[in-house]
Amino acid sequence: MSIKVEKTDKKNEVKLSFTIEAEKFEEGIQKVYAKSAKYITIPGFRKGKAPYKIVEKQYGAQIFYEDAFNEIVPEIYEKELKEAKIEAVSKPDIDITQMKKGKDLIFTAIVQTKPEVELGKYKGIEIKKIEYNVTDGDIDHEIGHMAEKNARLVNIENRPVEKGDTTVIDFEGYVDGKAFEGGKAENHELVIGSNTFIPGFEDQIIGMKIDEEKDINVTFPEEYFSKDLSGKEATFKVKLHEIKKKELPAIDDEFAKDVSEFDTLKELKDSIKEKLEEENASKAKYETEEEAIKAVCDNTQIDIPSGMIETEIDNMVKDIEQRLSYQGLSLKQYLQMINKTDADMRKEFEEQAGRSVKSRLVLEAVIKAEKIEASEDEVKAKLEEMAKNYGKKPEELEANESLKLYIAENIKTENAIKFIVDNAKIK
Repeated sequence: MSIKVEKTDKKNEVKLSFTIEAEKFEEGIQKVYAKSAKYITIPGFRKGKAPYKIVEKQYGAQIFYEDAFNEIVPEIYEKELKEAKIEAVSKPDIDITQMKKGKDLIFTAIVQTKPEVELGKYKGIEIKKIEYNVTDGDIDHEIGHMAEKNARLVNIENRPVEKGDTTVIDFEGYVDGKAFEGGKAENHELVIGSNTFIPGFEDQIIGMKIDEEKDINVTFPEEYFSKDLSGKEATFKVKLHEIKKKELPAIDDEFAKDVSEFDTLKELKDSIKEKLEEENASKAKYETEEEAIKAVCDNTQIDIPSGMIETEIDNMVKDIEQRLSYQGLSLKQYLQMINKTDADMRKEFEEQAGRSVKSRLVLEAVIKAEKIEASEDEVKAKLEEMAKNYGKKPEELEANESLKLYIAENIKTENAIKFIVDNAKIK
């Protein structure tokens, strides 16, 4: 077997030329035959019992070529990357020159490689001080949320519907005089002003009185999820049954006792202030780190291979797919709802993916330049924290070398970010 590695005329790209002995290729063919024989039916033989020569004669020798290639090449390819110390960042572009029984397997693989990073200025960078202060208004806003959650609905009998009221209605929708699927409900609660219905619907409920019936005319939005209804004019026959108004509790010591473990409103407010200060400190820390990393990235020029961007976009799409699955949606359904294609979404992710990849490469370069490490104590502390969160014993996780390596790499990254911020000039 012979392998030749050479650079192409493109930056961060190499070409590997492989010649694999005919005997090795034949081994691959025989392995594939052994795995797939049970699925092959040849007249005159029991299923899976036809000899290789008969199968070859019936279907042609090339029937197993592609699978044989996939059987033997990946291991050889990965071994060569490791031995040549090539950090591949894209899938290989394979070009097969010769693939035939009794002949050497000859092919080339062009792959993009991880770029070298020449750091720009990363110590003493200037960034703005980011600070968030807690105001009385912030505290009152939180108290207001708590009051909303503990509000009660009281029935209104002596006036028509106003904005902010909760109504109980029956409705049925018609398009071109015909009722449409999903357009009917009874005793439906609708908060007027919530904008949860078709634009214009809630506004026309305002002024209605209990037991009043009314025809409400609306137009479905052009981007409505149901293509059968998008852009169509519709009439809803509506009957109003109830009007309810939210009644907020008095904000006093009794309120504090009802909604918290505190005895006085002052204690509750002090607790809210402390919580908001912690949140603001965390937010300011995160944004400071982001600004610091961005400044270092702006000082560093990197030719990022397209394969790294594509891989990052793949990961972003997988993340979206996972989050959609929690809502019972597929990516295809989501794209239909927002009227976009997979290509549209990937295009929108390109810039963000590029920034993410560049940040990662820059931080790796800082780790290397400053010889930043993760101590045993840091790794142990993270493992103990993880074990506690997942209800496991620390020694269970400590036995997982891959996990320990992953945690160590994350700690190095965190320490690199801290190093950049600690050495920055904050104005």
